[in-house]
Amino acid sequence: MRSSNPVFSRRGFSRDNGSAGFNAAPQAGAAAVGTVPAPVTGNPYANNPYAQADVQYGVPQAPPTADRMTMDDVVTRTAGTLGTLIVFAALAWAVLPVDEANLGKSYGIAIGAGLVAMVLGLVQSFKRKASPALILTYAALEGVFLGVVSNVVDTHIADGAAMQAVIGTMATFVAVLVAYRTGLIRVNRRFVGFVMAAAMGFVLLMAVNLLFAAFGGGDGLGFRSGGLGILFGIIGIVLGALFLALDFKQVEDGIRYGAPKQESWLAAFGLTLTLVWIYMEFLRLIAILQGND
Repeated sequence: MRSSNPVFSRRGFSRDNGSAGFNAAPQAGAAAVGTVPAPVTGNPYANNPYAQADVQYGVPQAPPTADRMTMDDVVTRTAGTLGTLIVFAALAWAVLPVDEANLGKSYGIAIGAGLVAMVLGLVQSFKRKASPALILTYAALEGVFLGVVSNVVDTHIADGAAMQAVIGTMATFVAVLVAYRTGLIRVNRRFVGFVMAAAMGFVLLMAVNLLFAAFGGGDGLGFRSGGLGILFGIIGIVLGALFLALDFKQVEDGIRYGAPKQESWLAAFGLTLTLVWIYMEFLRLIAILQGND
């Protein structure tokens, strides 16, 4: 099972049934001293993306216990990544003024930081291994972008929008986590297929709207303003919530499969991407609903 999150989708955190484990399985290739081992069938680690080949018998074995990712690792790395983003967002809000005289300069810095953050995010998404420095740099630059954009919306469009977006993002995270843990949300093949199809359709429509806005001026097809803007803002938030459920499933399966501890950085990175998506959709929706214009 693959996540729609570009980070998790390349890591193989889970498979079709998501039921692999390490503790209950017998030691593959075990044989009496001095005898030739019998062929291993139905090896529980055969489809494990993190299994290691046994040096003597060449059959898949469980990854080393000491190097496996734990939930504490994921929580710690995610807190560090989000903490970096929040600190730099607060700094950008404080030191980059968005009054009429400085708005252009501050917004230019924010756009530059956002573009670099996007490039770093793509680089990390296609790297085979997690780079903590790259992930934290991405978080810092994304924080600068969010800090300025949030300040602009809060100051010139909808007073208090940033705090409302933060509360909405936190509430969404908690609600999806509770729903996932209690079984109200079940991530299976049908769920993944639906989310992938909806996400592709949503991104395609937004890309078309952006092209119309760039070449035709105005709001393009109107998907980001007025009644349609409200509708698509809600759809974007719902998609973000569904992404969170997929991310939770991928993290859970990664721990079950015995993913290396370093993968916790990728989990943190993927969760951060999803939370940024949800925050931006909330901010956009609040700006439409409460906009002064």
